[in-house]
Amino acid sequence: MYTARLVFYILFISSFVINSYCDDNTGDLLKNDDIKSAGSEQKFVEENDGVSHRTEETNDAVEYLEDTQPNLAQEKEILDEDPYERDIINDVYEAAMLRVHTIPPAENQPNKDDEEIPVENFEYEENSDMDENSFPKLTYTPKDNVWRLLQTSIPSRKERHTFVFYRPSEEEIVKVTQIVHSENKEEEKYEKTISTVNLPPLPPTPSEREAQHLYDKAFEILNDTHNLTPFLAKRAYEILERSGELGNLAAKEQIAWSKLSGQHFTKINLEDAHKELKQLADEYGSPKGQLGLGLLYSTGLASLNASHAKGLVYLTFASLGGEPWADMALGYRYWAGLGVDGNCEAALTHYRRVAGQVAQEVASSGGGPVIHRIRLLDEAEGGNANSNSPNAILDDDLLQYYEFLADKGDVPAQVGLGQLYYQGGRGVRVDHQRALHYLQNAADAGNANAMAFLGRMYAEGSTSVSASNETALRYFRMAADKGNAVGQSGMGIMYLYGKGVDKDYAKAFKYFEKAAEQGWVDGQLQLGIMYYGGLGVRRDYKMAVKYFNLASQSGHVLAFYNLGEMHATGTGVGRACHTATEFFKNVAERGRWGELFMRAYTSWKNSDHKTALVQYALLAELGYEVAQSNTAFLLDSMNAEWNKKESLKRALLQWTRSASQGYSTARVKLGDYHYYGWGTEIDYEQAAAHYRVASEQQNSAQAMFNLGYMHERGLGLKQDWHLAKRFYDLAAHTSVDAHAPVTLALTKLGLFFAWQQFSDITIEIIAVAKAVPAIQSLRRNCKEYL
Repeated sequence: MYTARLVFYILFISSFVINSYCDDNTGDLLKNDDIKSAGSEQKFVEENDGVSHRTEETNDAVEYLEDTQPNLAQEKEILDEDPYERDIINDVYEAAMLRVHTIPPAENQPNKDDEEIPVENFEYEENSDMDENSFPKLTYTPKDNVWRLLQTSIPSRKERHTFVFYRPSEEEIVKVTQIVHSENKEEEKYEKTISTVNLPPLPPTPSEREAQHLYDKAFEILNDTHNLTPFLAKRAYEILERSGELGNLAAKEQIAWSKLSGQHFTKINLEDAHKELKQLADEYGSPKGQLGLGLLYSTGLASLNASHAKGLVYLTFASLGGEPWADMALGYRYWAGLGVDGNCEAALTHYRRVAGQVAQEVASSGGGPVIHRIRLLDEAEGGNANSNSPNAILDDDLLQYYEFLADKGDVPAQVGLGQLYYQGGRGVRVDHQRALHYLQNAADAGNANAMAFLGRMYAEGSTSVSASNETALRYFRMAADKGNAVGQSGMGIMYLYGKGVDKDYAKAFKYFEKAAEQGWVDGQLQLGIMYYGGLGVRRDYKMAVKYFNLASQSGHVLAFYNLGEMHATGTGVGRACHTATEFFKNVAERGRWGELFMRAYTSWKNSDHKTALVQYALLAELGYEVAQSNTAFLLDSMNAEWNKKESLKRALLQWTRSASQGYSTARVKLGDYHYYGWGTEIDYEQAAAHYRVASEQQNSAQAMFNLGYMHERGLGLKQDWHLAKRFYDLAAHTSVDAHAPVTLALTKLGLFFAWQQFSDITIEIIAVAKAVPAIQSLRRNCKEYL
């Protein structure tokens, strides 16, 4: 395409200049001896534009050129090994066959439309500039083959003398070169689209406008999460289907993904999702379609056989298309070495890309989404039932009780509800209108924390609260005067960026320092930023690392990101790829897509285990450890569409991935699977190895108990009751919950030990009894002898 377009420009210029020559009797034509010797058999027809199109005479000329040019075919065969040279020759040949340039007659010859001009009457002027060295020297690269193309078009070798080309001037060559270099610089190396003008995009067709209107209308309904109901969601997807029928690609993608992940009350349909995603990927090259197929092949859902190779291919293409999920999935694969050789640098690249997006969203919005990573195993065993747990979902009755207290004027309840509705979490959606109501009441009552959070709301702004630096500054100052760390940090922000006040790094640093001394995470983060950038203080990377570390201990996303950047570049610390990747992985997993955790948990609570399984399985492929353990738990509980054997195999895979990320219970589960032969062959030694890792590295009381039992019975380990008792004692010392089973195990072990002792004594007594007659007989024999 590149060369063909360039030939077109050259021929266009040729036509224009030759036409000028015919009018003004000026121009510069290339000549060659082959044409001069061709005789009257070669015919050219002159037209007004200086170019003869494929008329009868032109066809005769073309046939003659083909007959007298045998070397061209040979040359094209020889050049098969050189694709760039071959493409150039082909384009030049095709261009010459389409248009044969005429040679205008000399001044002393008649120029009549109805008179044929013999070739021998043409006059030529010797051109000493035939040497290709006289042309501008342009370096030939795949991106820049202007010189090679022009050089090929010049009759500098006999094999090409049959063609007559207009020779552009140096100014025209430079102009064409500038056109090539100035346009489409971002295109691929070997294929460019050259345009002499920057044309505006074509206006949408009526059907495209209608499709986009329907798409926008549907998402206006879906984005109203507070009022969204199953009926409205169904209505929105009906509109999306009409939009997709009119050709809207985004609508088709949304419909396919809703069937895959169960968005907006849509029932999961893996077979339809697979069909539609495949169409999107194969026919439209949709990155979202490629991503969906990659995840389906990786998980083996939709009745597909799991194929890491196919999954990797589709995920790679989706990553090139800019899909964050694809980058996360690939980053995890390279980090853990799943289906590929472990490659820290590749994992770092993928996770870093996603982490940058998440960090930007957090910085612009003042905070990221709250991700609820609830372990179903703990929930099922009652470990997460405590409402004080940070991951626990707030019960509706308890929420109503807090609202009752707040409406009665209870200030702590007002502050708590205000923060809950401001940030969201624990199953409560963000609602800035309610947050403003409760925080305003608490602030009017003199609560400094409420004042500080009101300052944050006015500083950031939202659909419910108009941004106002003046109002934010007033509330921050009121809170800071009361010694509130949140208010002090807010004042620091205002002075650091000059919001509502003149920029003053010294005052900003002072406020951040006060907030950090009280342990407020944002103050610690901002101090790190000031030390890192040398804002108002001497640049000190070690101090920046110190404060970023402090902020990361409280889970601040931007602190993790900054630490990742410093470890990735070796700034202030030694470069550590593995450490940087772990930081970026932590940040990437705090993106908005983590909200799928809440939908999966809700599906499980509603006993829709199939939907929960699919949703957790998708998150598991992105590297979320909690999703991996939850997927394994659901498979382990037989709440799956596969048979028992297949479910246990898949569960074993997920427990293995979860264990590799440090979850001790998963490591114990691996020991159980090898001990009982679930999804694999019975292997006591392998089971003991997993129990030992969980015991020594993760201090698991369950693993210690199991090692004690295996030593007691001699299963995979040497039978040793003393070691068995030691492991039982360690389990009881590690966990209070282990006291009861350890007591029973020790009692049983004591009975066995007592029985063993009794058996040993009995054997000794019997042996002695058997020895008495022999002794007596010996004594009699000795007496008789004496």
